[in-house]
Amino acid sequence: MPYVPDSTRQPAERVSAREGYDRWAEVYDGDGNPLIALEEPRLAELMGDVAGLDVVDVGCGTGRHAVRLARAGARVTAVDFAPGMIDQARHKPGWDAVKFIHHDLAKPLPLPDSSFDRVLCALVLDHIHDLDGLFREFARLCRSNGAVVISTMHPAMMLRGLQAHFTDPHTGRDVWPESAPNEVSDYVMAAVRARLHIEHMREYAVDEQLAASNARASKYRGWPMLLMMKLTPGRSRA
Repeated sequence: MPYVPDSTRQPAERVSAREGYDRWAEVYDGDGNPLIALEEPRLAELMGDVAGLDVVDVGCGTGRHAVRLARAGARVTAVDFAPGMIDQARHKPGWDAVKFIHHDLAKPLPLPDSSFDRVLCALVLDHIHDLDGLFREFARLCRSNGAVVISTMHPAMMLRGLQAHFTDPHTGRDVWPESAPNEVSDYVMAAVRARLHIEHMREYAVDEQLAASNARASKYRGWPMLLMMKLTPGRSRA
């Protein structure tokens, strides 16, 4: 039976990122996350036309990008460490066109060098402590004429005391998966050290349109919520 909230809320529950996202999977796509609403149209622009391209979605979650990219004609490999997330992805129409791999991003990815035209990592990096290691993997996987596209919760949100979290539909408890307190400079320097050129970098705040359409976003009006980057192989000039 679905949980019906009342006026008495239990304290937040802090769990590992793997456990948190496994539990979040059941409601992830439908919980009205304003960060996703802000990110999805902008990420599509950065990815561009993917028809006929090899794409890897690193930290694919429920396959919200992977399945869409496959429908757009890409050959998609999707990687995630949470079985619950991958299970949700496999319930989406067109999931069988995607190659799903269960793998922990803290370890080198089990994929060959220079095998992808697009390397995507969406709303994952605020849980990664070893950014240098993962950015080196992005650079290793990306073809010389390809691109790495990244989105992450803006570090400014942590200054508001906020990180990725959700309400468990079975217990009603607010669950906070473990996050990493990365700063904007950490993402920039990880790209520099991986010899990735920063082609595009932009911070996005909650605007009036999003605030009006998403109740959860309204209290963050004007506050930076999303950071996006597009990187290409070669020494960074940042």
